[in-house]
Formats: sequence, structure tokens, C-alpha cells
Amino acid sequence: MGPINEQSLPEDLKKSDSAAFEQLFRLYYQALCVFASRVLQNDDEAEELVQGFFVKFWEKRAQFHIETSLKSYLFRSVKNLCLNKIKHEKIKTQHANLVISEAEEYEYRDNFMEPGLQKDIEKSIAELPEKRQEIFRLSREEGLKYREIADRLNISVKTVEVQMGLAIKTLREKLKKYNFFLFFLLTFRKNID
Repeated sequence: MGPINEQSLPEDLKKSDSAAFEQLFRLYYQALCVFASRVLQNDDEAEELVQGFFVKFWEKRAQFHIETSLKSYLFRSVKNLCLNKIKHEKIKTQHANLVISEAEEYEYRDNFMEPGLQKDIEKSIAELPEKRQEIFRLSREEGLKYREIADRLNISVKTVEVQMGLAIKTLREKLKKYNFFLFFLLTFRKNID
């Protein structure tokens, strides 16, 4: 194999010159792996990404249009692949956390809720006076703070506090046959400040 002529590499690659591709690979593979590893913070993922890039590069060699230097093109391409991978992993992690969170909530309800508790909670809430029920649902189901409820319903924060206190007292009395700890977890999930 003769000396590497970087200027002619892009044209040689477009002509499907496998020797030119081998030269390109030998010249940049290690440096691209180190670069990708710094971005991804994972040597194995970096190597896999760079290998995938070279495979795709060879498969689509005729379509590549390189306006800058070949070296700049290679590093920019690998950088973009790394950033896409990070973004994709972030989305996957967010989705996984959401699924886990939902599964834990269902698992909690299915495995730890005393039989009939959810139905009785809903029935007891529905029996509250209309305004008290609305305030309670805004707090517990929509997660609004007392100030937000007061603003939405055009009432004072003190009225919200009093109505919530009465709602909780009523529910506690109606649901006293259940394990109070479970009732406490279900009714006091949201912030009340």
C-alpha cells in the first residue's frame, strides 16, 4: 500500500476503491473512536457508533458530497451521530421513567389498596357538598395549591383551607374502617401549600 493521498480519497471512494476506504479507515478510525468516547463517555458505544458510521459511509459513498476537508467531514458526522444518540437515550430514559412510574402506581393500587377502598373514596368524595368537593378535587386530582384554587374559584385562601379541612375530616370519618395509612397516602399525595 502506497502513501495516503487525503486529497484524492473522496474521489477514490466514490469510484468504490476499497483500498482507499481501507486507508481512510486506518487513518481515522482510532481518532474518531477516541473523539466519540469523549462525547458519549462510553468506549464500547463509541466504537460501535464509529464502526456503524464507516459501514454507512461505504454503503453510501457515491452519495456523499464533501465540501470541507475529509477530516472535518468525518469528525462532524461522528459528532452529530453522538449527539443524536445522546438525545435518543434521553428520550428513552424519560419514556422508561414514565412507564416505571405508571407501573409502580398501578402496582401499588393493585397490590396494597384494601378491597373497595378506591370505590369508597370516590363515593365519599362525591357525597361532599358541591363546592367542597370541587375544592378537594382541584387539590388532590389536579394538584393545585391552595393559592391557585383560591384564584381559580375567586375565593380566599382561608376559605380553601377551611373547606379542605372539612373535606378531609369528613372523608377520614367515612373511611375509618380502612387502614388509615393507606387512606393517608391516597388523600395526601399532592402538596397543599
